[in-house]
Amino acid sequence: MAVMHRTTITPTKLELLNSWLPDRPWYDGGPGGPKLEKAGGFRLDDPEGEVGIEFMVVTDASGPQLLTYLIPFTYRGAPLDGAEHALIGTMEHGVLGKRWAYDGCHDPVLVIQLLALIEGRAQAQAQSISNTPDREVTAAYTGEGSLSTHFSPTAADGLESTELTVPDGATLRLHRVLQPAPDGPFVPGPGVIGHVTGHWNLPDDARARGVFATLRTCALA
Repeated sequence: MAVMHRTTITPTKLELLNSWLPDRPWYDGGPGGPKLEKAGGFRLDDPEGEVGIEFMVVTDASGPQLLTYLIPFTYRGAPLDGAEHALIGTMEHGVLGKRWAYDGCHDPVLVIQLLALIEGRAQAQAQSISNTPDREVTAAYTGEGSLSTHFSPTAADGLESTELTVPDGATLRLHRVLQPAPDGPFVPGPGVIGHVTGHWNLPDDARARGVFATLRTCALA
């Protein structure tokens, strides 16, 4: 289970995102740079205990309307081979030392564990509390057969999401720009065979719920 260290991180994750976000094709902030606030998220465990996995939700007040983004982070104690293009930045952790922070869509450990969450083989963990499941994160899978756990993901950014080609003829979509969903249970669209939903905080202390990820059959992706 994930262990949260009470320590300092320099630079902070939001400081890393301030310089990284504006170059993303799905970012739509104001001209003065991001004005970010952490709004929620969750973690997943790496079965090997080597890679930190976090799905962070941030709000950005830099533009004419508040926007909400999903950032899947992985944290590693050494560089990930072949993933220089996915590096968000490095930071100094007060307990763990130097950490390399990556856009987790390009990290096979995160992608495989996200598929495990969708399939029900992994449990979402609280973002900031050790050894505590996050019961607000829901996942479901209606596909046939088990999802593969041995592959290298290929990711492509769009204007609102990142598409990942995974085995078994499916596409995993990470919703980068989050939208609050209507009240009631999530209703999958055509071709959706799996999904993850979660909650985040709004500036007025209200709570929003939306879709974080969907797994679609390839023909309808």
